[in-house]
Amino acid sequence: MVSVKAWKSLLFAAGLAPVGYLAWAAATGNLGANPIEQITRETGVWTLRFLLVTLAVSPVRRVTHWNDAIRFRRMLGLFAFFYGVLHLVTYLWLDQFFDWAAIVKDVYKRPFITAGATAFLVMVPLAVTSTAGMIRRLGGKTWRRVHRLVYLSATAGVVHYWWLVKADIRQPRNYAVLLAVLLGYRAYEIAGSKRARGSEARST
Repeated sequence: MVSVKAWKSLLFAAGLAPVGYLAWAAATGNLGANPIEQITRETGVWTLRFLLVTLAVSPVRRVTHWNDAIRFRRMLGLFAFFYGVLHLVTYLWLDQFFDWAAIVKDVYKRPFITAGATAFLVMVPLAVTSTAGMIRRLGGKTWRRVHRLVYLSATAGVVHYWWLVKADIRQPRNYAVLLAVLLGYRAYEIAGSKRARGSEARST
């Protein structure tokens, strides 16, 4: 049986594979006619993928009863942030050359960039509070409240991608459907907890 430590090592290697491929493609000239656009697109898509996989951990754990699944959630969330940082840096540096006036104008005038900026900013407190030390400092209840922001980040990320592609919305639509399923599951879970608490209150 594969240990959790071994699974984490495999997950870490798999998480680095996309950026490894991009580095190889850049070095060998295999990024297509517009390398900057390709890097921007790929890092953005992988940010969204890791966000959605992170959200899927709890449902998978409850459906499969594989409790160790929860031990991978932090790494998955940090990979989402890692690719979000790469996505942002590509935009700020390679696309805009740190022209802050143009960047601010872009954020205000182009709704898909506003949505993307929102998705990234919401991820910052999630990454900062991901350590065991921060969980102890905040307390479990407050920490869980903060980390519910992941749903907002994922939603803003899907909107960002949908508004970006404009015409061919098949891929962002697929992510939107997956997000809707995950949000629906979360709503069902919350409703079930409220019903359980109500039953306990009536029985006492």
